[in-house]
Amino acid sequence: MAEQKDAPYIVVERQSSGVSTFLWGALLGAGLALLFAPRSGKETRREIGEGIRKLRNSAEDTMHKMQKAVTGTIEELRDQVNERMEAARQAMEAGREAALRSRAELERRVQEARAAQRSGRPFAAEIIDEEIYTADEEPETREI
Repeated sequence: MAEQKDAPYIVVERQSSGVSTFLWGALLGAGLALLFAPRSGKETRREIGEGIRKLRNSAEDTMHKMQKAVTGTIEELRDQVNERMEAARQAMEAGREAALRSRAELERRVQEARAAQRSGRPFAAEIIDEEIYTADEEPETREI
C-alpha cells in the first residue's frame, strides 16, 4: 500500500483555445450593437442586406475566377497529354517502320545467302557473317 501512495501520477487539464469564447463575444457584441444602434430598424436591415449582397457578389466573382483558372489548367494539361501521346504514337510508328525495313533487309540477305549457297559459291557463310556483324566487330571465320 505504501508503494501506491508514493507512485507518481499524471494530471490532465484541458484548456479552451479561446476561439469559441471569442466567437460568442463577437456574436453578443454584434447583437448589442444592433439593439443600441442610432439608426432605425429599416435602415439597419437595408444596410445589412447591402452588405450581404456585396459579400455574395464578391464570393461569386472569386468563384468564377477560380473556375476559369481551373478550366485553363485542365485544358493545358489535356494539351500536354495529347502532345505526349502523339509523340509516343510517332515514335512507335517510326520504330515499326524501322523494324519492317530491318526485317526486309535481313530477308533479302538471307535470300542472297541461300542463292549463293545453291549456286555453290564457297564463301556464302562468310558473306552472311560479314553482313550481320557491325563494322567495329570482327566476324568469325568459318571454313566450308
